[in-house]
Amino acid sequence: MFKHLKSLYHKFLAYAGAIVYQYPSRQITVIGITGTKGKSTTAEALASVLEAAGYPVALLSSVHVKIDKDISHNITGNTMPGRFFIQRWLREAVRAGCRFAILEVTSQGVVGHRHEHIDFDVAAMTCLHAEHIESHGSFDKYRAAKVKFFADTAARSQKPKKIFVINSDSEHAPYFKTAANGSGEIVYFSREEFVKDELSYAGLSSGHWLSSNFNLENAAAVAAICRALGIPAVITRKALADFKGVPGRYEWLDARTNNGAFSVVIDYAHTPGSFEALLKALKDKKPTRLIAVFGSYGEGRDRWKRPQIGTIAETYCDKMYLTNEGPGDEHPQTIVDQIASGITDKLKIIMILDRRNAIKAALEEAKEGDIVALIGKG
Repeated sequence: MFKHLKSLYHKFLAYAGAIVYQYPSRQITVIGITGTKGKSTTAEALASVLEAAGYPVALLSSVHVKIDKDISHNITGNTMPGRFFIQRWLREAVRAGCRFAILEVTSQGVVGHRHEHIDFDVAAMTCLHAEHIESHGSFDKYRAAKVKFFADTAARSQKPKKIFVINSDSEHAPYFKTAANGSGEIVYFSREEFVKDELSYAGLSSGHWLSSNFNLENAAAVAAICRALGIPAVITRKALADFKGVPGRYEWLDARTNNGAFSVVIDYAHTPGSFEALLKALKDKKPTRLIAVFGSYGEGRDRWKRPQIGTIAETYCDKMYLTNEGPGDEHPQTIVDQIASGITDKLKIIMILDRRNAIKAALEEAKEGDIVALIGKG
């Protein structure tokens, strides 16, 4: 009963927000991006391309809140903030003359009805991996929330032309295609096709942000969306080559101590799939050593993945600093112990619960040619 009332409450807030701000999504091209990983990078790179094409853009990502030239950090603590935030942001975007509004669409945002009463023109999915299993109840329910965004766009968006952008490399692509229900154009993308078609152009393969398979997948999504929107390919290619990446998302820094020069990589990876993709990409750079600093969120969220990320990290890392990452009401030691339970070689582990001290220790240990990966919270 309480769950039902809570759902009705959030549905009412979504409806009330649209009424108060007079359905601003009907006056602007709205692009929603969902998926387990890559939403922020795809959204930010897409905004960069559309701006390079000469359009004023609004962006709502887990990193930034942007309306044309006005940009600030997203300090709400929520990728899809509630309580009228999105509708107000859309109204401000319309007032500022923005042509496009880009936002991340999360599974929990869908469950909270925060995507409702927004008329999307484009619904895109990046990838799908196990995440938020405990909060949703199962992977099937998690996937259903993602798919519901497509289904609701198909059934409820009043835009005359709807575009559904789907990652054909994903085994879950058929679910999203079925949800689109023939109500608009379906555009597929794949990393391999993108590499074959796009990377032959000089300059596009340069820079750290495009030096990993997962970011090539994100770039492929951006290119597919831009093609569907009619953005000239030459503009898309140049803008992707010029894009510098997103702070805290596969962000590279050069560092030096008395031990020599090394690299630091900051990334938000926090699922087993993203952990493996990141660490494999870093190991492929053939560092002298790969040192990782990471933990796992508390408050009972996805406990199942803690031993898994430990096992994955051990496969690729020479040293692992296990540390605090927002434990909530759980004891940090309990969390790192659960991560360590998935690691066979205990000599690779150093436990330092204070995150700043763990980062400091890892950087002080780093030597010439090492890569230090600061993962998750950063």
